[in-house]
Amino acid sequence: MTTTTTQPRDNTSQVVSQPGAANGLALVRMTIGAMFVWVFFENLGKGGYTPAGYAGVINYYIKSSHSPVAWKWVMGLMASHAAMAAPMQAATEISLGILLVIGLLTRPAAFVAFLFLASLWVSEWGTSWVWELLVPVIASLGLAVGRAGRAWGIDALLARRRPASPWW
Repeated sequence: MTTTTTQPRDNTSQVVSQPGAANGLALVRMTIGAMFVWVFFENLGKGGYTPAGYAGVINYYIKSSHSPVAWKWVMGLMASHAAMAAPMQAATEISLGILLVIGLLTRPAAFVAFLFLASLWVSEWGTSWVWELLVPVIASLGLAVGRAGRAWGIDALLARRRPASPWW
C-alpha cells in the first residue's frame, strides 16, 4: 500500500487571492494612506514641520505623556534636532500616504507606517484616548502581512511579473 504525503499549503496566498479579502485590505490601505496625506497637509498648515512647531509638539509629549523615560529621552533628542527631524517626518508622512494610496511597495510602506504610528502611539500615552492610534497601528501591520497592494494598486501589476516578491 502506498501513501501520499502532501505539502502544507500557504493559506495566505489563498486568502489574498480572494476578491473580498483583497478588496477589504485595499480599502483599509487607501484609508490609512489618505490619513497620512491628510495629516501631512494639516501639520503643514499648522506649522508642525517648522523647527519651532515640531519641537513644541514633541516637548508637549515629553512633559505630558506617560511614555517610558527612555522614550522621552529619544523624543528630547528629536526635539533638539527639530531642524532635521521635522522635514524628515514630513517626508515620511507624505511618502507613506502616497505609497499606500496608490498601492506601490505596500508591504514595506505598511510596515514602516506600523513602526511610525507605534512610535507616535507610545509618545502620546496618557495624552489621548489609547485606541485613537492603536487601531491604525494594528491596521498598518495587517496591511503589511496581508499584501494589501494586490488589489486596486500598482503592486497588483508588479505581482504579475514577480508574484513571489516580498515587496508586494
